[in-house]
Amino acid sequence: MNDATSPLVALPGADYFRALEAERTRALVDRDVAAIRRLHAPDYELISVPGRVMSLERYLSLMARDVFYAGWEHGPMRVQIGADMAAVRYPAKITFPSGRIVECWHTDLYARRAGAWVATWSQATQMPPADPPPGGAV
Repeated sequence: MNDATSPLVALPGADYFRALEAERTRALVDRDVAAIRRLHAPDYELISVPGRVMSLERYLSLMARDVFYAGWEHGPMRVQIGADMAAVRYPAKITFPSGRIVECWHTDLYARRAGAWVATWSQATQMPPADPPPGGAV
């Protein structure tokens, strides 16, 4: 037995998911629809910084209209891996075409489907502004 749920199938390590997340976000910035479809489950959902739930099809329709992201920087990624699911969490700095930069925590869930790891859920949570230094100096 060597299907995707077989214990004989070795799980990828944390570096695999770090690279997969970098590939996924690069595809989003580049608007590479073929790669986006390959790296996301058909039932993928994003919860954006403002708290809106967006399906993969909605996400792609917005990207088709105009550039959605101008840049995406990853901070150190933490990864948790299970038999058929993995989670990746990291601080991100996302730049939009308007020049607005959002610093957020980004969490992605990956699931193994038909032998391939695909993103199923993503959530971005904006980081609070840095605390001002004591004494009110900026």
